[in-house]
Amino acid sequence: MARSTAYLKTYRVGRKLRLKDIDPGARPAASSSREADDARLAELAIEIDRLQDLLYANGSAGRPPKLLLVLQGMDTSGKDGTARSVFRQCSPLGVRVAAFKAPTEVERAHDFLWRVHAVAPRAGEVVVFNRSHYEDVLVPFVEGWIDAAERQRRLAHINAFERLLHDSGTTIVKCFLHISKDEQRERLQARLDDPAKRWKFQVGDLETREKWKAYLAAYETALAATSTACAPWHVVPADSKSNRNLMIATLVAQALAGMKLKPPKPDFDPAAVRVV
Repeated sequence: MARSTAYLKTYRVGRKLRLKDIDPGARPAASSSREADDARLAELAIEIDRLQDLLYANGSAGRPPKLLLVLQGMDTSGKDGTARSVFRQCSPLGVRVAAFKAPTEVERAHDFLWRVHAVAPRAGEVVVFNRSHYEDVLVPFVEGWIDAAERQRRLAHINAFERLLHDSGTTIVKCFLHISKDEQRERLQARLDDPAKRWKFQVGDLETREKWKAYLAAYETALAATSTACAPWHVVPADSKSNRNLMIATLVAQALAGMKLKPPKPDFDPAAVRVV
């Protein structure tokens, strides 16, 4: 029997948001069985692959559909792992990941959305933003490089930008991967302890960790200001990797299914063609 997804409404961000009221360890999408969760994720991955294939096939339609998945969260919240798990069955032909790091000199010479628009989904494409344009209203504000007035201007620009993408045929799914400070400590330590993963550890992660409350407050402001009808945010409890992956896979599958995609009709008569 299909698992109910009514819980998703609870985690959709409204005009106000208090992250401390949302348990990062909650498991609304998961069950008590790891095997059952793995099987469910495998089913969702196959369904996402089927729908993504239809999305790609419709890339030359009159108003070609696209899908943008935005993943934001504190360090170690699982953005990379989510992308690997949710799209593990998909052909790389129509799925692309764009990662956002500190702006380059060329990028800083343009407006903050310039580099983002350049990698937005093309016709028939799924794009995953590993971090995103929201970095430019989080880090600069917490570090004191911009003031509250500039942050509000940028948030307004983000809403207008996402409306533009939506009006151009892009379905937008935005997920904040909500991890606890204790879980982050364990994951950071695990990176240090594993030589194969030590390259992922950055000393700057510890400096950001010291400003945990400031970053959560900045997230609350940004998410509440930009969770719109055309680009809603969902807070995803991410201490449990199974819950995180299942919840986001469900949101992606729902978004693709909502497009009501059908195989495009051929521009020839199939009955008149014979392969010899």
